[in-house]
Amino acid sequence: MRSAILEVKGLSKRFGGLTAVANLGFEVREGEILGLIGPNGAGKSTTFNLIAGAHAADGGQVAFRGVPILGLPPHEIAKRGLMRTFQHNRPFEGLTVLENVLVGGHTRFASSLWKVIAGADRLEEQQRRRQAERCVEFVGLGELRDAAVDRLSFGQGRLLEIARALAGEPKLLLLDEPAAGLTLAEAERIAAVIRGIAARGIAVLLIEHDMHFLLPLAHRVVVLNFGAKIAEGTPGEVRSHPAVMDAYLGHAAAV
Repeated sequence: MRSAILEVKGLSKRFGGLTAVANLGFEVREGEILGLIGPNGAGKSTTFNLIAGAHAADGGQVAFRGVPILGLPPHEIAKRGLMRTFQHNRPFEGLTVLENVLVGGHTRFASSLWKVIAGADRLEEQQRRRQAERCVEFVGLGELRDAAVDRLSFGQGRLLEIARALAGEPKLLLLDEPAAGLTLAEAERIAAVIRGIAARGIAVLLIEHDMHFLLPLAHRVVVLNFGAKIAEGTPGEVRSHPAVMDAYLGHAAAV
């Protein structure tokens, strides 16, 4: 069995009188795709925000590569090799596709971000541009590398978000609903990219509502409801779990 790259134990978060995450525990293993599912309000995005440092936890532990990270600011967590995307595309307007991806690698820069982009540090600029070019090619946007980001379709924008996260050289990538709003063809393309990421040994933790997208993709699945874990296992085990069918999939939606 592969070793755990992320370990979550007893994680809890309250907003006033609402418990968003309750004593949550799971692990993500090296090179695996782990799905995090549950109905709206189940605590999925809050869990992401706690792991990535956007929210402060009320209790529990999160260890990344064996080192506790709760309480660290997001940029420090990113430097350690944990990168994320968001539910909505967030391109840097006015920059090209390649420049957007170059910005995503800023946690690895020895020089300042703007020195690299402006070419003031030629050696690092060349190294980082080559890395950004590899990320752009990997997600299939090579022909658009010099295009303005406003030329991208919504689906291409999703690929850009992933390429930009990959430029930070992650060991674990958190993807927040990567297939939301995509056509079937676009979703299949995203799924192929995610499989390629895992094949490179990069672990993927993803939130997704589309079970037809997630279940064939994930190695394992964790199911949340009202902030608590109600099931965990392979896609086959989870899809037939009574608590999952009641809370999320529904009896008629079991696949």
